[in-house]
Amino acid sequence: MRQAGRYLPEYREVRSKHSFLDLCNIPEVATEVTLQPIRRFGFDASILFSDILIPLVPMGAKLSFEEGSGPHISNQLRTVHDVDAMRSIEPESDLKQVMSAVKMIRKELPETTALIGFAGAPFTLASYWVEGGKPDPFVNLKTMMYREPGTFRSMLAKLGETVSRTLTAIVKAGADAIQVFDTWGGVLAKHEFREYNLPVLKGIFAQLRPLGVPMTYFVKDGGHLLSEVKETGADVIGIDWRTSFGDARKVFGKKVSVQGNLDPTVLFGDEKTIRRETRRVLEEAKGQAGHIFNLGHGILPKTPIQSVEFLIDEIRCAR
Repeated sequence: MRQAGRYLPEYREVRSKHSFLDLCNIPEVATEVTLQPIRRFGFDASILFSDILIPLVPMGAKLSFEEGSGPHISNQLRTVHDVDAMRSIEPESDLKQVMSAVKMIRKELPETTALIGFAGAPFTLASYWVEGGKPDPFVNLKTMMYREPGTFRSMLAKLGETVSRTLTAIVKAGADAIQVFDTWGGVLAKHEFREYNLPVLKGIFAQLRPLGVPMTYFVKDGGHLLSEVKETGADVIGIDWRTSFGDARKVFGKKVSVQGNLDPTVLFGDEKTIRRETRRVLEEAKGQAGHIFNLGHGILPKTPIQSVEFLIDEIRCAR
């Protein structure tokens, strides 16, 4: 996760010349930063460089990224009128810069390297738009959920349609697989997740199923939601470092693949620690069908490059 980023000097060089939104919206620049980690590390798959909030802009969100404080949306969703005003999008035209980047990246990548497209899950997108930025502690979002459940469901449904349309367009543009990130879905209790989040997620994966590409769902802090996550319809479930493979496999059985789950902060340890913890993850998943090694969340900006090299070497030596 977050293959490209500030831990790479080549990324920092590009970033010094462009704003974050430029990186997402200029296809040539998005292509360059997407390819940088592939050139350096030769990962098995490449992840489109973009941001989960980009599709909200044509829906009407006034989005900006402020240095040091992350995303900010000035026109928050707070009322039924705000939700009614959310626009439906046509990704081929409204997100043409993203689709152009996907086509460029797929053309530049080696044939043996998969390209993963992604989108934010509706609940996570709603979290940012309702709160106007980083959502914690989710007061306005959950107030809407508790006081105006009909409005809340309508908002998730509109976002779900945007996610489905966006991922469909990304696949048609050349992506080989897709992933839905639910960064904030873990704040929901099991009954809340089942009531509000699961229906819209099931709808997304059902709409995407005919595309015939692998579909991944990842919810951060979602160890208590394994039974619900199993029902989403995803082919692959991402787990973070708080959830063991053993616990996940007991719930999932052999019908889905599992992705994860090294703690990103392990990469700040010494070589011995990094190799030991990598082997531990591999051993936990050994003999289980469909394990995709990954970090349990995004790589952190100050991660030493040599640490990533130790990690990759240990994985490849274990093959």
